[in-house]
Amino acid sequence: MRPDPTTAPLHSERLDLLPIAPEHAGELTAALADPALHAFTGGRPATAEEMRTRCARLAAGSPDPAERWGNWVLRLRADDALIGYVQATVGPDEAELAWVVGTPWQRRGLATEAARALLAHLTAAGTTTAVAHIHPDHRASARVATTLGLRPTARTQDGETRWQADLTRPDLFPNVGGLTAEHAAHLTGLVEECRPVLADRGMAAVQRLLVERGTAMIPAIMVTKALLGWESTSLATTLEVVELSEARRPRF
Repeated sequence: MRPDPTTAPLHSERLDLLPIAPEHAGELTAALADPALHAFTGGRPATAEEMRTRCARLAAGSPDPAERWGNWVLRLRADDALIGYVQATVGPDEAELAWVVGTPWQRRGLATEAARALLAHLTAAGTTTAVAHIHPDHRASARVATTLGLRPTARTQDGETRWQADLTRPDLFPNVGGLTAEHAAHLTGLVEECRPVLADRGMAAVQRLLVERGTAMIPAIMVTKALLGWESTSLATTLEVVELSEARRPRF
């Protein structure tokens, strides 16, 4: 049985993603007080008491044994402030994602950063399909989904477009025999987690992250080759990158 992916705290470059709890209600109420946040979803900002009730209900988890609820508040470390939340409703093969960041912290890439961290975590845990339902006019949310690799489909629900991504990404690991969908999803999650690290801090930081994640040599080679380009990078070059990395040097 897979471990529950909805209970672990997560971390990104600027954010701590913390499992939601009733004590978050006060800060979350203030962060999400702008009525404009409900322009596409309807409703109104919650009162502090309503938010506490909602947080308690979400923290208790889904009453349906076939799905799990994951809800994380977003703490911006630089400000030590709660700024929003991300959600995942996780079924046997599919996870539905949602993200909300308070108005004062928008246009800083924080929703994308939080959703990317969540998606990488779920992918590594074995989720094979990610979906989100987005209002056709909600361009900011559509940009987040596009950055995550989700694409709009022809399906709709309550006036919202279903966006979807196949997390197994077979194109990342062509001609790899015996790769199960679950293993491919785990490797894909590592690849997606490593991409921003590679862009910001380079390959040495990627190899340190893989070691920190307990990634064995062969999976590390597969992830590294996917990052460098499966067709454009030789196996010998990839082996050298992984084997000679400082992170894998023995410590005496």
